[in-house]
Amino acid sequence: MLIRRGRPPRQGEWSIPGGKIMRGESLHAAALRELAEETGVVATISHLVEVYEIIDSRFHYVLIDYAADWISGDPRPGDDADEARFFSLQDALQTVAQPDLRDVLLKTFG
Repeated sequence: MLIRRGRPPRQGEWSIPGGKIMRGESLHAAALRELAEETGVVATISHLVEVYEIIDSRFHYVLIDYAADWISGDPRPGDDADEARFFSLQDALQTVAQPDLRDVLLKTFG
């Protein structure tokens, strides 16, 4: 499942659904909420794929990637996504622009 980002950063690029954790929210709940908000898809968490940090002059991001199993819902863009859809692994690897996203996809499905 990938989304085409509708807002900066990386507006217009294909990415993995995600976003911020709300106060008092668990990591799993945040991941599933963001997935539903951005794609309309309901899922369960399968397993943790990777945790990594991005530190720049203004922000310190901690990115946590989970694999999830689809339960219901047809992909549709929502929240800050302009497009949402399922991809085969090969198509996803050719579609995403960021090398770190390719690595996450390969760790998850490769």
